[in-house]
Order: sequence, then C-alpha cells, then structure tokens
Amino acid sequence: MRRPVFSNFLLASGLLALAQLATPTDAAAETRLALVIGQSAYRTVPELPNAANDAKGMTELLGNAGFTVTTAANLSQNEMRAAISDFAGKVGASGADTVALVFYAGHGLQIDGENYLVPVDLDPKREADIPLQGVRLNDLLNTLGALPTRARIFMLDACRNNPFPALSGAGHGLAIVDTKAGAPGSFISYSTSPGAEAEDGNGIDSPYTAAVLTVAKQPNLAIEEMFKRIRVAVAQSTDGRQIPWESSSLTTDFRFFGESSGSTPALPGASAMALAGGTRSLEDWRKELRGKPAMVAYELVITEDTVPAYQAYIELYAQDARTPRLRTVLERRRQMLAWERATAINTRASFEAYLANWDNSDLAATARRLLLRVQNRNYALPVAATATPVAVAMAPTCPCSTPSPATPVNPSVPPTIKKRVDTPPKRKVVETPPKPRRPPPPDEVVVYERAPPPPPAAVGVGIGIGIGMGRGGYGGGYGGSARGDYRRY
Repeated sequence: MRRPVFSNFLLASGLLALAQLATPTDAAAETRLALVIGQSAYRTVPELPNAANDAKGMTELLGNAGFTVTTAANLSQNEMRAAISDFAGKVGASGADTVALVFYAGHGLQIDGENYLVPVDLDPKREADIPLQGVRLNDLLNTLGALPTRARIFMLDACRNNPFPALSGAGHGLAIVDTKAGAPGSFISYSTSPGAEAEDGNGIDSPYTAAVLTVAKQPNLAIEEMFKRIRVAVAQSTDGRQIPWESSSLTTDFRFFGESSGSTPALPGASAMALAGGTRSLEDWRKELRGKPAMVAYELVITEDTVPAYQAYIELYAQDARTPRLRTVLERRRQMLAWERATAINTRASFEAYLANWDNSDLAATARRLLLRVQNRNYALPVAATATPVAVAMAPTCPCSTPSPATPVNPSVPPTIKKRVDTPPKRKVVETPPKPRRPPPPDEVVVYERAPPPPPAAVGVGIGIGIGMGRGGYGGGYGGSARGDYRRY
C-alpha cells in the first residue's frame, strides 16, 4: 500500500513542478537587482527625515517583488560613486536577462542644464562647485546604460526645493531627461514634473513614495500603467500641486508583481484610447474630452501628462477650478521642453531662441551664461582654421600665395596670427644665376674645385691675400655671407 501512495505523491509533485515551469511569474523569469539610496542626514542644510523612511519602505517593497536589494544611506560623494560602481559590477556579472533598478530619495539639483544627485557632504559656495562635489545623474544613467540588461529603471524622489543659499542661480526641480536619446531599455520617473519642486510630505513617506508603495503592489500591472496611476494618486493627494513625470524607452514588458486571477480595474473614465501612448494631437484630445464630466477629463489628462492633453482641457473647461493650476503646469512644461532643446543643441542660436520666449524665467541667467560660453567657443574656431596656412608658411618650400585669415566672430579684435603669415623676405629668393666658375688653380691647390662659389665680396678678399691663403679667403667669405643673411632676419 505504501508504494502506490508514494508514487502518487511523486506524480503530483512532478505535475506541480511542470505547472510552475509552464507559467512562471515575471519575477522568476529574470534576475532583479536594486540599489536604494536614502539621503537624510545632510551636514550643511536641514535633514530630510522622510528620505530615510522612503528608502526603508522601497527596500521592503522591492524585496517582496523579487529584487536583491542593496540599501545605502547618507552617502558622501565618494561613497555614492563607490556604491554606484559596485552595483554596476553586480549588474554586469548577472547577465543580459537582468532588470536593474535604482531608487534615490534626497536632494537633487540642476546646474547649467545638468541634473545632479546631492551627497550629504556637499557644501557649495557657488554653482561651479556642484560638478565637483555632486554626482551627475547622466553618469549613473550612462554607467548602467553601457551594460547588457533587459531593463533599467530609475526612480528619483529628488525634486525637492533647493536648500543651498549659495546656489541662487540654480533652476527649480530637475531638467528633462529623454531616455529615447540614450541606450534603449530605460525608464526614468521623477516625483514631480520637470522644473517643478516636490513636497517632502507631512506623513512618514513623501507623497510620491507613498503612492508607489500603494500602487506598485497591485498585481499584473505593467510599469507604464502603474506610473500613470501613481501620477493620478499624487495629484489627488497634493491637490494638483505635484504631478509625477516619466520617460520610457523600454523594449520589454515589466511588472513588479506577476500574473493574478481576474482583470485589473481601469482608471475612472479611462478608455483604451486614453491609455495609449500619448502621441495624440490637440484635436484628438478635444474629441476625447468633449462632453465628459470635468473630473473624469481631469484624470484623463493627468494620466497622459502631455502638452496637447493639458491644452485641450484648458480650452474645454476654462471655468473649472482645476484649470488655473493646469495652466501653470502647461506653461512650465513648455518652458522645460524649450530648455531641453536649447541645452541639447547647445549653440548660440538655441540659447537666443530660448531667451526670446523665456527671458524672465528662473533659467534665464543660466541661458545667458551658456550663451556667452558658446560665443567664446565659436570665436576660437577662426583661429584654429588658420593652422594650415601657418604650417604652409613654415614649410621648407615657399608658398605661392598667402591665404587671408578668416574673419573672427568679434571683428573689433584683430587676429593674433597676422605676423606669422607675412610674406618671407624677398632677398631669400635668389633669382640671379651664379657667376661662372673661375679656372682651376695650379695642381698644388686643385682642392679648391670642391669649394662653393664665393660671393663677390669674398672673391675680392681672397685675391688680396693671395693664393697661399685662398682656402681661408673662401671660408671667410662664406661665413660673412651667412652672417649677413642672419642680420637681415
């Protein structure tokens, strides 16, 4: 009797194992690694108590979602760079079927169009200190972007206010990062819109992290839809003062928690069109929103978070109480898109175009500084272009003609290379053929046939001394000619 029972047990166990292999969850089908950083104990500015709580809550959530989590708190610049480097080493060693996630809670800054994570030991005296003391966000993105991975997810609860008095010229919030401009397979989320400031919150966690900890637990929720729900939840909890933002170049589906029984309920008023990719035109949004209750339309445009969606809502619901706040969001989004284009192109024309429309913005001073920088860079180009003519003038052969130097950007400043391209002295070019050789001397001085022809003055000196001193006469004449040429230079 024991053998059949044991056999049935093995059969049941085998079937269960096969069933699990046939329908794996997303967490089991890939390697998941996470780095969680919480920056609370800043040394020169007030602490951020919620950042430590945010990191603790995210560590627990990600662990439950199948991630192997590395948590670090209150990192200095060197410690943060080392933590990122160590994490990149783990990601690189885990293979291409890896999802790498970085969550950062703390201060963040944008200086000259660049975003920086703020170590706890940062103590700037001016904006120029931030690249030296901070950790550039692009360095983090590029470090992980260079590794073969299935997906890279970056969650930044770092858009709080600027607490450093010396950085009066820093822009508000963070600048836009376009994931489509880098390596594919990246997803980045801000706790609020680019160029805006996030709230630290009055509870244990910030509004952004609190929404993440709630919404991400919902099963069978694709990451794009998950963050749309997070955006709506944060906008509701802050009365529209804070609207999270994200950019995605993911090439594969990702869910924090795997398949579940039943379907996931849709957002209020959402349709298949509303949850599509955010590429619809202003006219499409007018048709989509027309006739809907204001609250339903509001959640739809918050879900999509695009300029055409906000514009259509403002037009159709001009009297709604939420419209003034959305108008501010729309204006700031347009400004930040223009700023992203200006810094990406990084030319005189791009910064002049930005200042033509946003001359009174918080980034106008930075735009003027960068405009001056590119003007100085452009002025250096004509000088570099003259390198070839200078090289020709210094060549052993005489140039046929001397090119005129290019006109500099600032015509009032003369080029510094004018003297270096002057025509060589005319007396260096000997056009008169040399005089005929003299008849060979007697046999005892036949060696004079190998000496060079003397200049006229040297010949006279040689004759005056006599044949016995002829060699000295020729040598003295040649040396004198050489010294004469030297004096002419």
